[in-house]
Formats: sequence, structure tokens, C-alpha cells
Amino acid sequence: MEMQKLYLLVPMAPLVGAMIAGLFCRVIPRWVAHTATIAGVAIAFIASVIIFKDVLAGNTYNGAVYTWLTSGDYKFEVGFLIDTLTTTMMLVVTFVSLMVHIYTIGYMQEDPGYNRFFSYISLFTFSMLMLVMSNNFMQLFFGWEAVGLVSYLLIGFWYTRPTAIFANMKAFLVNRVGDFGFILGIGLILAHFGTLDYKTVFERAPELASAMINIWGAAEWSLMTVTCICLFIGAMGKSAQVPLHVWLPDSMEGPTPISALIHAATMVTAGIFMVARTSPLFELSTTALSFVIIIGAITALFMGFLGIIQNDIKRVVAYSTLSQLGYMTVALGASAYSVAIFHLMTHAFFKALLFLGAGSVIIGMHHDQDIRNMGGLRKYMPITWITSLIGSLALIGTPFLAGFYSKDSIIEAVKFSNIPGSSFAYFAVLAGVFVTAFYSFRMYFLVFHGEERFGKADDAHHHEHHGDHDDEEASHDHHHGLAPGQKPHETPWVVTLPLVLLAIPSAVIGFIGIGPMVAGDYFKGVIHVDNVAHPALSQFLEHFHGAAAMGVHAFSTPPFYLALAGVLLSWFFYMKRPDIPAAIQRRFSAIHTLLENKYYFDKFNELVFAGGSRLLGKVLWKGGDVAIIDGFIVNGSAKLVGWIASITRLFQTGYVYHYAFTMIIGVFVLMTLWINRA
Repeated sequence: MEMQKLYLLVPMAPLVGAMIAGLFCRVIPRWVAHTATIAGVAIAFIASVIIFKDVLAGNTYNGAVYTWLTSGDYKFEVGFLIDTLTTTMMLVVTFVSLMVHIYTIGYMQEDPGYNRFFSYISLFTFSMLMLVMSNNFMQLFFGWEAVGLVSYLLIGFWYTRPTAIFANMKAFLVNRVGDFGFILGIGLILAHFGTLDYKTVFERAPELASAMINIWGAAEWSLMTVTCICLFIGAMGKSAQVPLHVWLPDSMEGPTPISALIHAATMVTAGIFMVARTSPLFELSTTALSFVIIIGAITALFMGFLGIIQNDIKRVVAYSTLSQLGYMTVALGASAYSVAIFHLMTHAFFKALLFLGAGSVIIGMHHDQDIRNMGGLRKYMPITWITSLIGSLALIGTPFLAGFYSKDSIIEAVKFSNIPGSSFAYFAVLAGVFVTAFYSFRMYFLVFHGEERFGKADDAHHHEHHGDHDDEEASHDHHHGLAPGQKPHETPWVVTLPLVLLAIPSAVIGFIGIGPMVAGDYFKGVIHVDNVAHPALSQFLEHFHGAAAMGVHAFSTPPFYLALAGVLLSWFFYMKRPDIPAAIQRRFSAIHTLLENKYYFDKFNELVFAGGSRLLGKVLWKGGDVAIIDGFIVNGSAKLVGWIASITRLFQTGYVYHYAFTMIIGVFVLMTLWINRA
């Protein structure tokens, strides 16, 4: 019973903090807002650690907290499922969120919306915890929509900037597309299983493995395939897979702390978590897994290419997130769900670290985000430099660091996969290693090494790229970029402490985690893999002889040399011969234009979907509203009444003999009818 109170405490503590900071945001002083929310998240983190230890001791829990609604045979409940998958997610969410909360004190100190910001990020933490702790699809959907709503509020936090408003609307609409698929999948589950409770659904899934349904016409569709693909479309929206990825780079319009929270550690991993949670369903449909692995592979490779040409420090990191989410999706498609969750966890730490490091650089540069105006920051910002280096090394898969274990496990699992599309996926994740190393270190060298390119009075191209992002920052009173002669500075301890605390797990958590999480029984009974049909993970584990051996073996594998080549090439291009990338850009201007326009996804969406919707709206308005409803029905009925009235007017003359004549005619007509009937 005591543990159940703790379970409730985990999501409730951030919610109470959010309510204190949010409902009284105009009256309370700043220290109350940040103390209340940080205390709430810290309590949630400590409680998560205790629950984690309890689960490791073998105490799992699955039960309803209360019944929200009963409709006929269906029950909609709020309930918790506490097992190893849940506790892993809880620890990641609460820890990263706690780091972001502390960091925000430093990052947002000059912002008038300080209290409001704290209430939003705490509310976000609550929503995410409700999503991962849920034991049924209804509550999963509640958390799913809640994180979408709060991310909308956060991306558009600076609501005076047109770009931010455009970005949050885009995120909201693209997520609606995914969520439509998601709710169709949940609806299919409710219709065919009669319940939304995970346990019951998963137990009954094998009986319905060969069930067929008719969607339209006489065509037969496999129930499992349709359900899983619908659920995965939801995951494509949240976890930003092609073609529903377009919202994530734009969401960089929000303040940096939420980039770290939403786009590294929590919200974008909801889709990955959901597929891993519903592994008993996905295992029954090879078609769905094939769809998953292909979408993931396209995302992993092609979104990496876009990172190469970005000049905004946050957008480089955003594209690397897209690419890494593609890796996780590929792992899911190869049925290596535990590897996907493992990569989710390691990625959460080093990607949050990279985002917060980028934010620290942005503060040091007085809110200039263009990496072409940086350089040589290493000696001005030593802590930011060393932590960012650890984050970058973890990201590219340096042996023994966190990202290496999870990323190489994905590559190996895909190599052994037999799902249709896995050979393409294997090529994509291998090529992705080189691309990742190249753009990560391009950013790293341009920011921390080389000549100092800031604070020059004649800095002409400074606003050429940035005008479109930054002139709207009217809500910020301070100017942009460094004044001539001004030097960057290391940021205060509330910014650097979270960097250090995130750098530690980025270095060691892969080494600690791979044994139990991927090779051990950590996810036993939680994630189900049909080893006969999908042998990829079990074949990889036959070659696995512990974390240390894997790290040593790495020096003779292709991913290591690809990553090394990427780093060396970026060093050569951006430190030694910056004229070469410029020449390549001129030479292959068509490819550069394609990348600059992000493969024209945005243009296509704006023309076809947004334009089509507007056209439809115009037709319905001009044709439907104005012509048919107003013109024909409303004004038409009035005209008809007027026409009848204009005729009856002719008889209303006021002379008695006219009326007498009319009466006689009327009696005559009536009598004629009466006699004829008789």
C-alpha cells in the first residue's frame, strides 16, 4: 500500500508545482515559482529511484487508481503499470526534467515569462509521467495529447514572434495527423478486444493474430497489421518520423531548455516507448515491422544529411535528434525493442547535454545562434566546452561512451534482421554513422575551435541569415550577439551544474546498462519478442561477451572507422581548408538547394495540404455559405415570402364591394367542390 502512494506521488508532485507556479504566476515572486516546481520534480525523481529499487527487488504493480467512466461493457480507468520499462522511463524523464528545471533558472533569468515557463515545464513532466505509467490505452492517449498540448504552449512561448507562433501551430497540426492514426488504432483495439487494458489486450492478441477485417469493399485486411500501423502512425507524429517530422526542426523557436526536454529526452521518445510497450501486438505482424524499419531507416539517413548544412546551432542538434529517433525506430522494426529503449535512454542524456550545452553557448554569445559567428570558445567557456565534447563523442558512438553501446547494438541487430527492408535499413544506419560524426564535429569545431569570428564591427553576414529568426525577439529586452570588442563568458553555476551532471551518465551509462538491459533479463516479461520469427536480437547476443569486450572489439568494426572518418573529414574541411566545403557547395548547388529546402516537404505541405484546406474552406465559404445558405436558403425564403405577399397585396384594397365579391366567389368555389364530391 505504501508503494501505491509513492506511485501517485510521482506524477502528482510536478502537477502541484505546475499549479502553484501557473495559477499564481502573476502574484508570486520568482523564487517561489522555481522552488515549488523544482521541489515537485525532485520529489518525483527521488520517488522514482525508490520505486526503481522496489521493482528490481521483484515488486511490479498493475492496477486501477480509479474508474473514470463506465459505458456499457467498457470501462475507462486511470491506472498504473509499474515494471522495468516504466521505471526506466520514469528515471529518465524525472532526471532530465530536474536538470532542465535547474538550468532554466540561469537561462530564463531575464525573461518576463519566468513563472509561466516553470509552470509549463512542470506540467509537461506531469503529462509525460502519466503517459509512461499508464496501464491502459485510454490513459496513454490522455498523456499523449497532454504532452502535445504543453509542447504547443512551450514552442510558442515567445508569442510575440511570428516564427514561434507559426512553429507551434505546425507542431500541433502535424501531431494531430499522427494522433488521428493513433486513435484509430486504439479504436480498433477497443472494438475487437473489448477492453483498453494492456494486460488483457496482450493476452488475447495471439487469438486474434489471424483475424481479418474489412475496411472498405470486400478487401480483407489483417487486423493486427492495420492496428499496428495505425498505432505507429501516432508514433510517427510524436517521434517525428518522415513524413511527419517537419514540426521538430521548427520547434527550435521555443527557448532552449524545452528543446532539451521535449526534443531530446521525453516527448519525442513517447512514440518509441509506445511501440516497445505494445511489442506483443507488433510481433504478430511482419508487415507492420517492415513498415516501421523502412520509415526509421529513411529518417535516420536523410535527416542526417540536413544537419550538414544548418548554421543555427540548435537546428544542427535538432536534425541529429531526428536521425537518432530514426535509429530507435529501426531497432523497433528489427524487433530489438530492448535495444531501442536502451538507445532512448542513452540518447536522452547526451542529447539533453548537447542542447543545454548549445544553450550555454547561446547565453555566452548573448543570444546569437549562428555558428558562423563563433569559434575559439574553448578558452572562454571551459565547462561548456568539455561537456559538449563528451556529448558529441557519445553521440557519434565513441567506444566505451554511452552512445556507442546502444548505437552499435542497433547496427548489429539490424545486420541479423530478416524483416523485408532490413538490408536497406542496415545500409542507412551504417551510412548514418559517418554523416552523424561529420555534422556533429562540424558544429563542434566551428563553435569551440579555430579563429574567433565574433564581436567584429563589420560583421555583415551576421544578420543576413538571422534576420528571419531574431528580429521578432521583441519579448527580449537585450540585444543580439556580442558588441564589438566584447568577449563571451562562462555561464553561471545553475547552467553548468546540469551540464556536468548530464555529462557523467553520457560517459558511463552505456557501459553499465548494456549487460542487464540488452543481454540480461531486465525486460523479461515486459517486452515480448518472438525469437523464432524475428531472431535478430538473439543472434546478436550470441556474439555479445560483455560490455568491455564489446568496447575493445569496436576498434575493428566498420562503424568505428566510419565515425573516425567523419570526424577527420570535418576537421580537415572546417579547420584546415574551409574553402573546400564552399567550393563543393557551389559545385553541387542543386543538391545544396534540395537540402536547403529540406527536400521540399514543407513546400509540399503548404501547397497541397494547407493550400488544399484553404481552397476547400474558400469553396465552402463562397459556394456553401454565401451562395447556398445565405443566397438560396435565407434570402431565397425571404424573397419567396415577399413574392407571395406582393400578389396578395393586390386583393387588399379597402373597398367593401371587393371584399363581398371575393367572399361570394369563395363560397361559390367551396360549393362547387362540395357538390362534386357528393
